[in-house]
Formats: sequence, C-alpha cells, structure tokens
Amino acid sequence: MSDLSEKLWLDLAKEYGTPLYIYDRAKIEEKYHKLTTAFKGKDVRFFYACKALGNLNILKVINKTGCGLDTVSINEVKLGLKAGFDPKNIIFTPNCVAFDEIKEAVEIGVHINIDNISILEQFGNYYQDNYPVIVRFNPHIMAGGNYNISTGHIDSKFGISIHQLRHVLRVVKTLNINVEGIHMHTGSEIKDMQVFLQGLEVMLDIAREFPNIKILDLGSGFKVPYKDDEKETDVEKLKEIISGPIEEFQKERGSQIEVWFEPGKYLVSEAGTFLVKANVIKPTPATVFVGVDSGFNHLIRPMLYGSYHRIENISNPKGTERIYTIVGNLCETDTFAWDRMLTEVNEGDILAFYNAGAYCYEMSMNYNARCKPAEVLVQGEEHAVIRRREALEDLLRNTIEIELD
Repeated sequence: MSDLSEKLWLDLAKEYGTPLYIYDRAKIEEKYHKLTTAFKGKDVRFFYACKALGNLNILKVINKTGCGLDTVSINEVKLGLKAGFDPKNIIFTPNCVAFDEIKEAVEIGVHINIDNISILEQFGNYYQDNYPVIVRFNPHIMAGGNYNISTGHIDSKFGISIHQLRHVLRVVKTLNINVEGIHMHTGSEIKDMQVFLQGLEVMLDIAREFPNIKILDLGSGFKVPYKDDEKETDVEKLKEIISGPIEEFQKERGSQIEVWFEPGKYLVSEAGTFLVKANVIKPTPATVFVGVDSGFNHLIRPMLYGSYHRIENISNPKGTERIYTIVGNLCETDTFAWDRMLTEVNEGDILAFYNAGAYCYEMSMNYNARCKPAEVLVQGEEHAVIRRREALEDLLRNTIEIELD
C-alpha cells in the first residue's frame, strides 16, 4: 500500500477535487529497488510494462530509475521516447497489428518482439538478417488471477504455440532471420512460484533450438497484495528458483544469456490511490448503498475482472463499522464492492481505493459523457497535477459539428 498519510489525501481531495488519482513516486522507486536488489549480481534487466500506467510523468519517473520500457503500441513507443528512454531500452511487443506498425518501430530502433508466424514471415522477407527480433511463444500454461488476464493458455491469442516451433524454425532458417531472443508471458497475478519454473523449463527447451540467442524474456505476472492476508511475489525466492536452471543452460551452451522481466502492476499498483466522494447514502431492504462521484468509467477493474480494491473511509477512520455496497453514478450497474465493512459513511465523506496505480486510469473512458479525473504525483513534500481534470470541451474536442436540415 502507499505510504502517504490519510491527512495528505484529504488535503489533496480538498485542493484538487474528486474523483482523483494520486501516485506516490517514492513507492514506485522502492518497488524497482526491491527488484534490482533481489537480482543483484545476475545478468537481469527489467522493462516496465507501461500499459499499466502510461502518464508521461510516470514514464519519466520510471526512466530515472534505470528501468527499461515494455510497449504494446507504436504510440507507447513514442511516449517512451518523449519520456527520455533510449530506443535500445524499449521493447515493442504488439499483438494483431499491421506490418506497417512493425516497420515504424524498426525505424525508431527498438527491440521487436513478434508473436505471429505471418508477421514473422513478413519480417523475414523484408529485413532478412538485417534487424534482430525476439520471438514470443505461448507456453500453454494456465496462470493468472483471472481468465481475462491469463495470456499463456492454449486458447490465448498471444504468442506462437510451442507446438508450432518446427514451423518457426523453418521460417527462421529459410528467410535467414536474426533471432536475438525468445519471450513468454503467462499472465498477470501469478500466485504459484512454480509457474515461473515451469515456464522457464519450456523456454530453455525452445532456446536450445536457437544457438545464437542472447535474451530470455520471461515476461512478468508478479503478484501484488490486494487484501491484508495476501502476499506479493517473493522476488528473492524467484531469483533462487530460476538461477539454477539458467546457470546449467549457460554451462551447456558455453555462453551467457540475459534474462529480462517486464513488471507493470508490480511497480505502480501500490503507488496509486483513487479518491472519491460519497454523494448519497441510500438504504434499501437489501443493503445500504454508498453512491460515489465516480463509476466504472474511471475504475473498471471490479466490473471487468471482479477485482478487489481495499476501500477506506478516510473522513471517518475511527467510526463505527457498518456494511455497505459501494456503487457509482453511471446509468449502468457499476458496483465497486459488495457488502463491504467500512467505518460509518456520511454524505460528503472521502473514500480511498487502494492499489489504484495499475490498469485504473489507463482503462478509463467517457461513458455517460462523464469527464476523466485528474492525476496528481506526490514527490516527498511536493505534489503537482500531472493530468488535469477533463471538462466538457475535452468531450467535444474531436467532434465535427455539421449543419443538419
């Protein structure tokens, strides 16, 4: 959880209004330091999966830590460049994009990660061995906290099936493609440490078919705690688990291999807090609703994934606990939490949603013609708006009004 105080949150809510996203720079830096400390002395690199939270200022914070950047669209690549990332520290891992987008990324000079045989063939025909690529494989491992965020199972659209390895090898050999690495990502919210080991074993078997590769990209999926009884991925233990097989592989081939990880949620989830105001308290025969000044247009994860966010009434932290259902203000079912224990909530109270740094603002929208909230970055004693609150003019910005009969 963020280390910022409830008093500061209340002050920020008063100064900037609600709904409001707040990010703690120190927490982001702390999480990155934890990763680098755990893997100190190992040939390991980290690339932040910026789809988790892509505000330009957050990317600048990430860049200053020394972390690389994992991108999934050409515009994310360009945002990375604007934030100061060297192209050599950016991975481009698109899915189902046109080949023109791949060519644009090559012109920029980033690492290219290909997860489709058709694109691999086009790449080989166009570039031959003139530009190195990473090939993403689907290891057929079911992992992750929800089916929608599991990316390595047999029905997933991501990656080239390991059962198509022979096809990939034929394409690579025939078109003389320079494969610099192989990649996998089984999904987010992986709780079982053995999943990493299982995936690693699959990847090392594949790596033996590519004698010249120098990169083994194991994706991420590091667990972050959402509830008090949950624990995050033990990165020290992860290092111990994967070190042995990798060292044996390196001895076997007589050369070093660089291991890459792509943490997204792990770096920013706990740094983010989402503040909303209780507009109404509505008792019904079944429950007591707390209706807040937001909805799934600002934080969709509970409705999309059934995800859990700890919620506290920071206006009345020592009040009597009662059971509430917290809902939004959309003309749609948009429940944030069912039958949740909160200290007594009164209209006008400020509620804080924890773990709001990853996939929250990033997935926001303008449903019901609602404007997106502001984002604030806290840096020690200082804080500043890093994205202003939208207004009606923003909703109309790209609308072309025409004359109608």
